[in-house]
Amino acid sequence: MDYPSIKDLGQLKKSAYHSKTIKEELRANLIENIKSGKSVFHEIHGFENTVIPDLERAILSGHNINFLGLRGQAKTKIARLMVQLLDEYIPAIDGSEINDDPLNPISNFGMELIGEKGDKTPIKWIHRSERYYEKLATPDVTVADLIGDVDPIKAANLKLSYADERVIHLGMIPRANRSIFVINELPDLQARIQVALFNILQEGDVQIRGFKLRLNLDVQFVFTANPEDYTNRGSIVTPLKDRIGSQILTHYPEDIEVSKKITRQEAKLKESQTSLVAIPELARDLLEQIAFEARDNEYIDSKSGVSARLTISALENLMSGAERRALMNGGKKTSIRLSDFISIIPAITGKVELVYEGEQEGANLVAEHIISSAVKTQISELLPSLENLKSTDADNRYKDLINWFGEGNSIEILSDFTDKEYENTLAKVHPLAKVVEKYQKDLVKNEKLFLMEMLLWALAEHSKLNKEKLTSGYNFSDLFSSYLRGEI
Repeated sequence: MDYPSIKDLGQLKKSAYHSKTIKEELRANLIENIKSGKSVFHEIHGFENTVIPDLERAILSGHNINFLGLRGQAKTKIARLMVQLLDEYIPAIDGSEINDDPLNPISNFGMELIGEKGDKTPIKWIHRSERYYEKLATPDVTVADLIGDVDPIKAANLKLSYADERVIHLGMIPRANRSIFVINELPDLQARIQVALFNILQEGDVQIRGFKLRLNLDVQFVFTANPEDYTNRGSIVTPLKDRIGSQILTHYPEDIEVSKKITRQEAKLKESQTSLVAIPELARDLLEQIAFEARDNEYIDSKSGVSARLTISALENLMSGAERRALMNGGKKTSIRLSDFISIIPAITGKVELVYEGEQEGANLVAEHIISSAVKTQISELLPSLENLKSTDADNRYKDLINWFGEGNSIEILSDFTDKEYENTLAKVHPLAKVVEKYQKDLVKNEKLFLMEMLLWALAEHSKLNKEKLTSGYNFSDLFSSYLRGEI
């Protein structure tokens, strides 16, 4: 039946429509999705066997929910996707501030209007996209903001006594009746404001300035929070936690492949960029490894977390850096290089919180160290180990390469090199291409070039070569000769 064509209460009563609470809506639609093998959470990667089953159990149980986890773990994104589990349209009394159900009004306005007009009471239809409310908890949020307060201007304009409940201005939560209401960063909400939520969560009613006002609100609450012991900004008061049905722990991606899916999905890349700049899969792997390294880095506060937004912003910066180089060189097509990763440093420094030692080291140096650590980790999966490598080892697969630099040779890889200059520079190091070709012969050309540059970085990280940062690029040379020249 085309419900939105129904315009008054009488028509609604004659239809097949039956009132449901929002939790009943979510439950019924989730059941249908599970039976049909569908999921509204298909954009959420890495939570298939952890967070999503917990969430579905909470919805089936009719619980209010708290997502507990570090920043950048898709807590708010999941809450927003829950809207898709609501019915497409629901009816409400036209003019009601709190979306009164025409078959079950709870406000004086709704009940009086039905008493006056009966079956001619006008109704409106609300799309599920309009049934989502979100509030960021900040220390300045008040009870009046969330629940409501007496409005003296309203009282004066309507010439009402303060004993008349019509002087009440309802807050965000009553106006979100029959909707999903999300409070982000719940611990930041002052304790006295959290206390004001007790009745709404347990009994579903509101209390405003001593009025005998009982609104049996129908709200699906979703809260998000960082773990309490990870923040000094506040905590969730115990009685409030006790009233939240399910607390669901979120987490970061557990492997590179899942992390890549998230970054691909969320990064906002222009079509003009993707047509101009190719991204070797090795570069995508390295980009995600950077986030994994950052989460374990001694200079970064692990309690603060390293958001998945780091790699999203980093990919956008990486593409823009390569695009800028290609535009300056007049190139029609280019590919990401390891030296382009210098452009992601602002994305790293803006997304991590340093401990004291990290602040002393400097944010940029910490970012460079993380990139280098990621190179060391990734190269070990692509080429024979460089750990404990000695030039005297009979099976040293990199001996010719290291000796090439030991003969006094060096190369500079500059940020503004054209593709041809970049390729020719790497080709000068004859043993470099031989090693890559021997162990990764199936790679396409741009990936081989990327791996060749990675190998130079890795040798430098393992103290087999000297890598010197230039104004616009890097110089690779023999470690011993650099030492004699006083460069290290």
